Amino acid sequence: MTHHDRHVFQSSAHNRLGFPPVPTSVSEQAQGALSVPTSGVDPRYPDLADAAGWMGYVQAMGALVRPYFEATLPSRESFDVSTETINGVVTYVLRPTAVGDSPEGPLFIEIHGGSFYLGGGDLAWMAGAAHAVGRSGVTWVPDYRMPPSHPFPAALDDLISVYRAALKAVGPHRVIVSGTSAGGNLAAALLVRANDEGLPMPAGLVLITPEVDLTESGDSFVTNDGIDTVLASQMTPNLLYAGGQDLAHPYLSPLFADLSEFPPTFLQSGTRDLFLSNVVRMHRALRRAGVTAELHVFEAMPHGGFGGAAPEDVELRAEARRFESAQLARTASRPQ
Repeated sequence: MTHHDRHVFQSSAHNRLGFPPVPTSVSEQAQGALSVPTSGVDPRYPDLADAAGWMGYVQAMGALVRPYFEATLPSRESFDVSTETINGVVTYVLRPTAVGDSPEGPLFIEIHGGSFYLGGGDLAWMAGAAHAVGRSGVTWVPDYRMPPSHPFPAALDDLISVYRAALKAVGPHRVIVSGTSAGGNLAAALLVRANDEGLPMPAGLVLITPEVDLTESGDSFVTNDGIDTVLASQMTPNLLYAGGQDLAHPYLSPLFADLSEFPPTFLQSGTRDLFLSNVVRMHRALRRAGVTAELHVFEAMPHGGFGGAAPEDVELRAEARRFESAQLARTASRPQ
């Protein structure tokens, strides 16, 4: 039985058995989010060679998610957003109103998700705003290039340029790199490449349900297929992003990279997350490499959380900010 055959079989089995019941072990808001499944039908992606079809698909999906992003934005009085070109890369700069203009503050690089093809433009900063407003410094959100026009390694090229600028601006001990989903892949791949190029590591790395294995070889790609209410298989976007390159290359699947030089890393997933295997395998790989790594798995949480406003979502953001603050304090105490 091929991987595709197993995928079809498992999807059919889930459909016959019905969607899993909503557990009472999570908050009312989380229960509400789980009661509206969205991953029962696989996305109808354009053909990989159909660039025009992909551009239309990106526009349609962007229009679909925009109202959700806009509805979950924090109060505009709590932050300011501007646009800068940093080392040739258009980057959104989010500054919490409680943070002054001092150049001594920490700098956060937030890498947006969106299956490598979605979430560009102002959607990029909207996705990370709720987390950014609670931080103790400025957040840079690079609007990195994406397929179909710009497959691998365009996004990684953009991100390494922005990372170099951050190192120059504040030094590695005051930089935190963070990414969600495809952005988590890019955040980890960025550090793999940065290490290969002799650049210092940041104070810490935050990976929220990252797609660190583009081959999708982990167990949860079968067991949670049809259970995750947010996400279905990402193989087609993975192939689109890779542009014909080997999906197991460490810059495409950082799970398979040498991780021994990584900084302390925060990893998050949920028991209904399609990417759960990505996260637990990455955690074990980091631990085997001697890297300090925290693993946070939330009850019944699908990919990306419960919509942003559930108590579990708030708790996750608080945990990530605690980790970020701890790593910045740790590196600040070291002689530079």
